[in-house]
Amino acid sequence: MTVQRRYPAGAEVVEGGVSFRVWAPNAKRVDVVLDAGTHALASESGSYYSGVVEGAKAGDRYRYRLDGGDAFADPVSRYQPEGPHGPSQIVDLSTFHWNDGNWNGVELKGRVIYEMHIGTFTREGTWAAAQQQLKELADAGIDCLEIMPINEFAGTFGWGYDGVNLFAPTRNYGEPDDVRRFIDAAHALGVSVILDVVYNHFGPDGNYMWKYGPYDSLKHKNEWGNNVNYDGPGAAGVREFVLANAAYWIDEFHFDGLRLDATQAILDDSPRHILSEIGEAVFKAGGERATFIVNENESQEAKMVRPVEKGGYGLDGMWNDDFHHSAMVALTGKNEAYYTDHFGNPQEFVSAAKYGYLFQGQRYSWQEQRRGTPAFDLAPWRFVNFIQNHDQIANTGRGLRCCQLTSPGRYRAMTAVMLLFPGTPMLFMGQEFAANTPFHYFADHVPELAKLVHEGRTEFMRQFRSLDRPDLSAMLPEPHVRDTFERCKLDFADRTRNAPQYRLHKDLLKLRKADPAFHSRDTRSVDGAVLGPQSFVLRYFGEAEDRTADRLLLVNFGRDLHLDQTPEPLLAPAERHGWNVLWSTEAVEYGGDGVNPPETIGGWRIPGESATVLAPVPETVANVQEKIQRAKAESLERKRRERTRLGT
Repeated sequence: MTVQRRYPAGAEVVEGGVSFRVWAPNAKRVDVVLDAGTHALASESGSYYSGVVEGAKAGDRYRYRLDGGDAFADPVSRYQPEGPHGPSQIVDLSTFHWNDGNWNGVELKGRVIYEMHIGTFTREGTWAAAQQQLKELADAGIDCLEIMPINEFAGTFGWGYDGVNLFAPTRNYGEPDDVRRFIDAAHALGVSVILDVVYNHFGPDGNYMWKYGPYDSLKHKNEWGNNVNYDGPGAAGVREFVLANAAYWIDEFHFDGLRLDATQAILDDSPRHILSEIGEAVFKAGGERATFIVNENESQEAKMVRPVEKGGYGLDGMWNDDFHHSAMVALTGKNEAYYTDHFGNPQEFVSAAKYGYLFQGQRYSWQEQRRGTPAFDLAPWRFVNFIQNHDQIANTGRGLRCCQLTSPGRYRAMTAVMLLFPGTPMLFMGQEFAANTPFHYFADHVPELAKLVHEGRTEFMRQFRSLDRPDLSAMLPEPHVRDTFERCKLDFADRTRNAPQYRLHKDLLKLRKADPAFHSRDTRSVDGAVLGPQSFVLRYFGEAEDRTADRLLLVNFGRDLHLDQTPEPLLAPAERHGWNVLWSTEAVEYGGDGVNPPETIGGWRIPGESATVLAPVPETVANVQEKIQRAKAESLERKRRERTRLGT
């Protein structure tokens, strides 16, 4: 009997029963074990075993017995209701009713990304609870959710990067259809959803894939152990497994794309790199629906997002660690560990606005080697900029948010920079309302593994001079303790408690989307200049040629800056125009001290720890006279303060 299957492997409901197919080159015999009995599978070419079990149905649980010995979960299991050590459950892939038929997908260009961990986004930690918050997120201006890994892992809580059942949404957040309902509801609100996936290593606990075949490789090593086998003996089956997984999330769950974890650790010497094939698989699975792929690449290799025909891998966007590192040094003053090569000075932000990565092949002293490759040809929106993400918050030691590590004014200014920068902005869940809850590293491992993980985490944190101390291990929350996980759950009451910050983010996102000067473009349309030790200006050139569509972003992370001479052409307005304040972090509704026009007859007055957006306004006799009067008043006030200081 010929069986029409959707995927190369797994259990699929067919007419009259269930088709089972598994890749198992390590076995000479494979049986599928169900509650109703055991059935032998026929051997196929390519080391596959398959067969149809009549009477089997969705909801039944099964394992594969190898060579008459122990039985294990299906490597392509769609659901593990008892976790990775338990049996797999048959899932009917065709029964869910979708309502997003008019959803055409989106591209990365123009998105605002929001990184989310389902287990801690709500108190309940479920897809259903997270779904109730979707409208609030959409109303705030978020239009793309990036979900941290959801594949099944051992234990009842974790980040998800140690997954072992890559096709099975973890039981900890709900059932597979709960994922579908969440995405269906997001699409109804105009919100796209991409999934963080891990194709550089497999988790250690509950991993039975090695029983079936050579899924990992001794040829390459990465910091998490053996690399996935993309180029060794038996690699063809592993590549098919990964490519099917990438397509599966797009096809079966309607995800709008993927975020690939640590692509620098996806090592492949094959004639065609697996990353290029993943991109092709995702785009093909989307069909007429637009999809995109973001990748994390610590090495900052621009080829990741170059077209295949130009020697690249054809992905869409890259996380920009350089922006984050400069931002953290500017916010906290600390440039230790992997912040060593960043100083948080104005020129770094000007260069980042113009060129994306700061390191594009220069020597990187922290690693004692060159870092990055030239990326001058990349469109600005391909760089994903952030000041918080899951790793970086946890790496503060105490899991503190940026708003807890710096002054309110400087934090407001940096938020404006990040959300108005030419790249693609990314927020970490709760950042929009200055969440006070921490985000620690947590993983519910068995005792012997938990001890090793805690020791490894402690050693990793010692790279920071401020944390290299004898009592560090006692200070760091233990990853396997449930309270460490529970304390990371968001408290939505912070939306009210921190209403000024919430309004700040919503207004900035509205400005970004409403003002054409801040729209994402394929070409560079921003220039900048250093104005002072901690101050800079960015000029956003509008598409109109008369310069009245231009915008200025004045940023000052330091004390008040007074510029009596301004030999900088970027500060010049359009002819017969001046500059008017369009938006400022100094607005009282954000917690500021009130807004004054920074351009005066007597020069520029840029408030300390602020960011201000200026738009051209036609000069009139009235507003020129107003500037003169204001300048006179400021001059008198400065003289009064000087007399007071001198005691005269």
